[in-house]
Amino acid sequence: MVWWPFGPYMDYARKAVTETVPPCCCRTRRQGDMQFMNEVSDAELLRVIKDFLEMGHVDNIVAMFYRESRYFEWTGAILDDKRFAVRLGVSVLFEELQARQCASLYLAVPSLSTLLSSEDPLLRGEALSVLAIINDQSLRDQALTLRNDKDSQVREIAEDVLASI
Repeated sequence: MVWWPFGPYMDYARKAVTETVPPCCCRTRRQGDMQFMNEVSDAELLRVIKDFLEMGHVDNIVAMFYRESRYFEWTGAILDDKRFAVRLGVSVLFEELQARQCASLYLAVPSLSTLLSSEDPLLRGEALSVLAIINDQSLRDQALTLRNDKDSQVREIAEDVLASI
């Protein structure tokens, strides 16, 4: 079951999904004469998460991540967005989850580690920054590797991460 974002923006999420999702992407059930949506495709939910982060509604996404730990596996896909506000939102999201001592943070490590080998230096740097927030055991080795990156900004982030360990 997919959980909708909470709060006053629930209508936005429903509208965004119901207006753009073709019938083959969602399963519905009939109850009387009304039709209720009970599942949303992962692609549409991923889009809604990114849109909410862009709008600054991190608390809604924190609640979603607490309810459904599989969203941590999407961190790399969420971070791989051209919008600066979305990427910044991922950092804020993980800082908040870390502050609340969320036990599922480690589930994001594989998807973030994949981005460390991306062609895009921006993604490599952003992924390393979020991994630093998570403070996973593999962080030191990954930062040591990126200390020799061809991009100067990625090297600088790796040096900062190593200095903070």
